[in-house]
Amino acid sequence: MDEQTIRPGRRAPLDRERVLRAAMAVADGGGLAGLTIRSLATSLGVKPMSVYHHVAGKDEILDGIVDLVFAEIDLPVPGREWRGEMLRRARSARAVLVRHPWAVALLESRTNPGPATLRHHDATIGTLRAGGFPVPLTAHAFALLDSYIYGFVIQEVAQPLRAPEETTAATEAIMAGFAAGEYPHLVEMATEHILRPGYSFGDEFEYGLTVVLDALAAALAESR
Repeated sequence: MDEQTIRPGRRAPLDRERVLRAAMAVADGGGLAGLTIRSLATSLGVKPMSVYHHVAGKDEILDGIVDLVFAEIDLPVPGREWRGEMLRRARSARAVLVRHPWAVALLESRTNPGPATLRHHDATIGTLRAGGFPVPLTAHAFALLDSYIYGFVIQEVAQPLRAPEETTAATEAIMAGFAAGEYPHLVEMATEHILRPGYSFGDEFEYGLTVVLDALAAALAESR
């Protein structure tokens, strides 16, 4: 019986999938610090001991929700053109991690990876190998791409201002406190780039990703 077939007023049966989905929702709402067995049980409308019937503890919960995050990221397809697949994967990973900002610090930290995690890593490696990358260069490429994606997301989600008008107002307010000639390079960057219409920090992602992919393409050509 699924949630759609349950009679009004009755709660869906508790199972591991529902516990993990609820844990992800709690983390999305309040970060990992707010994710406890008690807060999870409260969100599910059950007693804490009921949660333990489905997961052994918080470590298993973290393993499970990390796997749920990997399951949301588009899988690259071995045999397709490697650059396009890495581009698609990177864009998808960024969108997923912005949606679940607590996850970026956890993705490579688990010692019990789930099936979605393993499937994702295998597909990424397989796509690079099928694209002609030798094993050592595949390892370099995988590490470089993830370092760029994860690092960019950490900066992006930490940005206190999202809307362009907020960025403009804050930048102008900061600059108003500068003495004449003080911090000339910051002023130049602000006036020539940040304060231009349509500026968004998130747009820098595509530029940096292109640089990374160009470098990998050059390294691949040299390896042949």
